[in-house]
Amino acid sequence: MEKIKVILDVDPGHDDAVAILLAGRHPKLEVRGITVVAGNQVLDKTLQNALNICEYAGLDIPVYAGMSRPLLREQVISTVHGESGLDGVEFGTVAKRAEDQHAVDFIIKEALASQGDLVLIPVGPLTNIAMALLKEPRITKGIKEIVLMGGACGQGNYTASAEFNIFADPEAAHIVFSSGLPLTMVGLDVTNQAIAYPHVLDRIKGLGSRVSRMVVDSMQSYYAAYLTLGDWPGPAVHDVCAVAYVIDPSILQVKKARVDVETNGGLTYGRTVCDFRAAPDRPANAQVAVGIDQEKLWDLLISVLEQY
Repeated sequence: MEKIKVILDVDPGHDDAVAILLAGRHPKLEVRGITVVAGNQVLDKTLQNALNICEYAGLDIPVYAGMSRPLLREQVISTVHGESGLDGVEFGTVAKRAEDQHAVDFIIKEALASQGDLVLIPVGPLTNIAMALLKEPRITKGIKEIVLMGGACGQGNYTASAEFNIFADPEAAHIVFSSGLPLTMVGLDVTNQAIAYPHVLDRIKGLGSRVSRMVVDSMQSYYAAYLTLGDWPGPAVHDVCAVAYVIDPSILQVKKARVDVETNGGLTYGRTVCDFRAAPDRPANAQVAVGIDQEKLWDLLISVLEQY
């Protein structure tokens, strides 16, 4: 089986951590590298979290530090992941270090060397991806697809209009959605349904490994923060959905749409405006996830966690 070459772009983040575990051990994926961006926390913290996860799980994947702030605005930080960006997990001393090359330059190098078969999976703000496109537009020839976690057709989560990853750097998101690349948006419309219910955490806990215990501990801490935002039955593992789709597209139902990013509005700043109508003057530029098979998602994740 020929593996899918991917770069996973992250800002860990509890759900990012589980996404790394899924990508890192699935036999269908060849993770060329993990690139890190400022998002859920400042870059120093998101980078350290990515290094911690890889070393703790025994993943020999190079990690690259990327953009430390959005393209044009000041950074916003999510509150649900805590002061460290990954509260609830203790890693101890970690020896793994980031590569010397900047994440943007790594993305460019991999894309230019690709035969058009590289898939980018950004699950944080799109700053690294946008900067790579700005710095070297020729990379579009090497990228097969971008599958991103971000956006929403319905209500946002950082504001009523905007999902956090897009709100954090809407100008970068605008660049990515305008790139002409094949793009799949995995937004809140489906990821809010990917709930780690207690029976799911019991299944993961039952695996009995140190990695499965880490996942349960992190999810429990994540859930405590979720409860401050409303009455949720469990935490949503947003970023896992994007990785899962690359592995098994049947997990998500997608529809073609025109997606534009609001970069000027006040109340709507950072909104992904999804138009599913077939308008000749505004053709579709993305696939948008509109449905999810939750059972298939959890079966896939747990089958990979069993390998740790």
